[in-house]
Amino acid sequence: MHAAGQVRIVGGAWRRRLLPVASGPGVPAGLRPTPDRVRETLFNWLGQDLGGWHCVDLCAGTGALGLEAASRGAASVLLLEQHAALVRQLRDLKTLLNAGTVQVRQGDALAVLRELARRPASIDLLLLDPPFDADWYAPALEAARPVVRDGGYLYLEAGREWTDEELAGLGWQRWRYLKAGQVHAHLLQPV
Repeated sequence: MHAAGQVRIVGGAWRRRLLPVASGPGVPAGLRPTPDRVRETLFNWLGQDLGGWHCVDLCAGTGALGLEAASRGAASVLLLEQHAALVRQLRDLKTLLNAGTVQVRQGDALAVLRELARRPASIDLLLLDPPFDADWYAPALEAARPVVRDGGYLYLEAGREWTDEELAGLGWQRWRYLKAGQVHAHLLQPV
C-alpha cells in the first residue's frame, strides 16, 4: 500500500519506486492516476520487456503509464501533458529517475497526434488516458490510427466501455478489456 499523493512503479528497473503526485494550484481537480492493478494487468498483456518500443503517453498526468513503459525498457517515451504544473512535475520525475529515454513536452494531445500522423507510423504503444469527461475520445482515436504501426497497440482508458462497433468505425479492434471500479481499460490494435 502507498500513501495518497503517490504512485508506485509496478515493474521493471524502477519497480516499487514511489513517485509523488502533483497537487495544488494549477493541477486539474480530476487528476486520476491509473490504478496499480490496471497498470500491472496492462503490462502483463503487453509483456514485461518493452525493449526497443517507442511509446507516447498522451494526457500523461502523473506520468504513471509512460514511466511504467520506460521502467520496462522502452527505447523512447514521450510524456505529453497540457497543464504546466504537471509538466513541471514530470520534468522533475524525469530528472529524479535519470530517465534518458523519456521526453516531456507540453501541448495539446490532438495537435500532437496530427503532427505524428504526418510521419510514417512508428509508435509501438500509444497511451490514451484523458479525463473521463473529455469530449474528444472519438477524434483522438481516429487521429491516432495512422500513428500506431501495424502490430502496435493503443491503450484506451475511459469512464465507459467502448463497443466493438464504435472502435471498428474508428480503425481499431479490441484485443483485451478490463473493468476495475470506474476504469474501463481497453487494449486495442489497428484494424
